[in-house]
Amino acid sequence: MSIEFVLFDLGGVLIELASIQSMGRFFGDHPEDEVWRRWLACPWVRRFERGQCSADDFARGMVETWSMTASPEVFLEAFIRWPQGLMPGARELARTARSQVTIGCLSNTNTLHAARHASEEAVYDLFDHRFLSHEIGLVKPDREIFDHVLARLACPPARGLFRDDNHINVDGARAAGLHAERARGLAEVRTALARHG
Repeated sequence: MSIEFVLFDLGGVLIELASIQSMGRFFGDHPEDEVWRRWLACPWVRRFERGQCSADDFARGMVETWSMTASPEVFLEAFIRWPQGLMPGARELARTARSQVTIGCLSNTNTLHAARHASEEAVYDLFDHRFLSHEIGLVKPDREIFDHVLARLACPPARGLFRDDNHINVDGARAAGLHAERARGLAEVRTALARHG
């Protein structure tokens, strides 16, 4: 069955993220996969990325929940700068993919990062569809977000390709029937796209 649409995560796939280590003073000395598992399950992250709380409430909640020594203001300032911008070549890769199939972004994000991506680099103009967690009130890796996207695209999941830098999100996409693979950075994305023609 041929691929009709490709969904890209943004951070870590097309947009450069500062390393987890650079945020280590907030998250403690834990392996990266462990930090991501805790991050994706954190109630404050899930609230903020669903658009259910303010940035200030998010920062206060994170400092308390993760027992950070930094102030909420210091954490929030670093959090805003966590995404670095489009990776070199990302714009061209998206244009090439878009010339062949429908493409969309499916991202756990928030008002702060989304505003930066829209204003600084017009990131969302690269896609036919955008599915941003804070706008639709759903987050990865929950099954509901994948079902929502598939319903909007009106396409069988077996005709879709999903790329994310997190194993947990990839597992969620696979459970919804999508072809999904972990891809970190453009080289891995290109390899995955080529493998599916």
